[in-house]
Amino acid sequence: MNVVTAQLQESSAEDRISITTSGVVILDGATAHDPMMPTSGRYVDLLCDQLRQRLNSPDGLQAILSSAIESTADALQIRPGTAPSSTVAIVRLRHDAIETLLLGDSPIVIGWTDGSQSILTDNRLAALDLPESREYRARLAAGSGYDRRHHDLLTALQSRQRQWRNREDGYWIAEADPTAAEHAIVRRDPASSVSWVVMATDGAANMLAPLGFSWEQLARLDTSALNDFLSDCHEWEAHHDPDGQLQPRSKRHDDKTVAIIRPSPARSRQTPQRFA
Repeated sequence: MNVVTAQLQESSAEDRISITTSGVVILDGATAHDPMMPTSGRYVDLLCDQLRQRLNSPDGLQAILSSAIESTADALQIRPGTAPSSTVAIVRLRHDAIETLLLGDSPIVIGWTDGSQSILTDNRLAALDLPESREYRARLAAGSGYDRRHHDLLTALQSRQRQWRNREDGYWIAEADPTAAEHAIVRRDPASSVSWVVMATDGAANMLAPLGFSWEQLARLDTSALNDFLSDCHEWEAHHDPDGQLQPRSKRHDDKTVAIIRPSPARSRQTPQRFA
């Protein structure tokens, strides 16, 4: 298994990545806009470590995630509803199969040997279409920028999201309730049919369209070119869309993490296209 990774931590610094001999774990901790809520830095540190310790075990990915969430919650003494949260994306190579798990909006994209792709997404939170989310995006698109009203809307949005967190008619995310793992999106595919897999936090994934990149192009990048891509993402946000008008988003810069996995070792190729 060949793995290429790159990460650009912005001010929140709440992305985490861990690589073992059998797989990759990526977490994207939720930024706490509400000052009454704890930040997710310590949570993702512990959860990532717990997942790394378990990833080479014979247990299924949902069982691994459930156990890791329970151990993390116990260590931090946190309770559902008042705890930090994080997306979870896992890819594991086991017994000639590629296993994937997804909880939250950090997509996993599988490139098949026949040239086709499958994009695994978890859009349960977005599907709630909460009014605060619609309003802050509409305001940004209209040119309001990241003003005080924007911050107040994000605080209100997080409060409303907690009301829907980890319930059947809402959405599921890693937090303090280990049963969330039962609702993760999982699949298992023959490794022989997989050419590559790309994992990304939303801060990186959402930048492909503005920079004119496809998932296949991203999958070809070597470490140096992948770091260049993340730098280009930051530059586009800073200089082409600093107020989130072209691409409405909760904050100007989000953390960005990408992992490219190839079941069989292969030499990465640098794509010459660069953002200008």
